[in-house]
Amino acid sequence: MGALYVRVDDRLIHGQIVTAWSGALAIGEIIAIDEELAKNPMLQSIATMGVPVQLKPRIVTVAQAKEILKEPSEKNRLLITKICCVLSWLREEIKEAKHINLGNCSKLDDSIYKMASGQGRFVYLGESDKQTLDLFESDGVPVICQLLPSDKVRTWENMKANI
Repeated sequence: MGALYVRVDDRLIHGQIVTAWSGALAIGEIIAIDEELAKNPMLQSIATMGVPVQLKPRIVTVAQAKEILKEPSEKNRLLITKICCVLSWLREEIKEAKHINLGNCSKLDDSIYKMASGQGRFVYLGESDKQTLDLFESDGVPVICQLLPSDKVRTWENMKANI
């Protein structure tokens, strides 16, 4: 059975996902969760136009993601969401994920934490984001920050120590 990898990245599907992460993790299916994009076929086609068809890119709602993740897959899957709170809505479905990787998390209105992610970059999180990630870590799902596969892995514990 294929593995599940989770990434929080406010850019959703972009060049690094397609060129670097898909190869490094041997991804066969990309599932991006975005309620607004999932309702707009034209924007979906624009967002996925540079993605090879063999990666089976899909942009779906949380409800659709729950259904997709119920079905086992022989391929490695990469689940991407823009914001951490979505992960809490999928806790049961992603509890077997290999890791949750924090990618680009820009500053939002509720962001109170600025965490170094390496190479002069930062991850911005709110209190509910931190609680969600703490919950997954306590469930045994590693939370990491690694922008590119060639970058050093930063652990959640290490990131929290630098708040």
